[in-house]
Amino acid sequence: MKQYLGLVKYILDHGERKEDRTGTGTVSVFGYQAKYDLREGFPILTTKKVLFEAVARELLWFLKGSTNINDGLKEYTPIWNAWADAQGELGPVYGYQWRRWEKFTRDERAQTYRKEHIDQIQNAINLIKTNPDSRRIIVSAWNVADIGRMALPPCHAFFQFYVSRGRLDCQLYQRSADVALGVPFNIAGYALLLAMMARECNLVPGIFVHTLGDAHIYLNHVEGLKEQLQRVPKPLPRIKIAQKPFFQVAFEDIELTGYQHDAFIKFPIAV
Repeated sequence: MKQYLGLVKYILDHGERKEDRTGTGTVSVFGYQAKYDLREGFPILTTKKVLFEAVARELLWFLKGSTNINDGLKEYTPIWNAWADAQGELGPVYGYQWRRWEKFTRDERAQTYRKEHIDQIQNAINLIKTNPDSRRIIVSAWNVADIGRMALPPCHAFFQFYVSRGRLDCQLYQRSADVALGVPFNIAGYALLLAMMARECNLVPGIFVHTLGDAHIYLNHVEGLKEQLQRVPKPLPRIKIAQKPFFQVAFEDIELTGYQHDAFIKFPIAV
C-alpha cells in the first residue's frame, strides 16, 4: 500500500491549510489519483490495522439499500452513529440511492404521477453482462434533490465500471476524502465491491482507480500519520468470496486471508 503512503506524504509536503465544516482545520490538496491492482493482492492498509469486518459489513449494508444504523451496522462500526437521529435513521444516503433511486412516472390515464425506484447496482450488473463496452456503467449517490434529506451528503459520490480483456476495473470519484480515517475504509470497501461485481460477472477483478477531490488531513491526525509513514508496508492479503448470487453474499461468505498489519492507530472523528 505504498500508494496510500504516497498520498499522505504528498499532502503533508504540498497541502494548504484550510478551515473546514467541523472547525478542526485541515491540510488539503485538490485533485489526486491513485491506482490499486487487485491482481497483486487485496488493497487494505498493512501499516496499521484496518477493521475489515467493519468495512465488509458497511458495504453489505449499502448493498441492501439500508439507511438505518440499527439494520445490522451499529454493532460492528460506530462510524455512522454521530450522524444518525434518535431512531438510527440517516435519510436517503448511499444504499438508498444505489438500490432505490426515486423516479416519478406519469400515468396518462389517471393524470397523476407514481413513484418508482431504480436499482442502479442491478442495472450496472446487467450492463456489464450484456454490453461490457458501454461507457455508461455508472452508479451515483449524488442525488441533488435528496441531499437536504441526508444526514451527510455523499463523500464517495459516484463510480464507473470498465471491462477489458476479461478484467473488470472500477473508478470512484470521491469529492471529500478524510485521508486518515475514511480513505482506508473507502479503498478496501470499493475493492471489495469490485471483487464482488467481478465474481458475479465472471470477470477478473482488476484495477481500482481512486480519484479524490478535496483530499485532506485533519490537523489532529497529522502526528498519527507521521508515525504511520515510518512503518514498512507488508505483503498484501487475498480476498475470497463464495460462489453465490451477488445479493445473497453475506459477511460469512467473504474471507480475507494472509492479512499482516502493524498496530492500530486511533484517530478522532471530526463531526
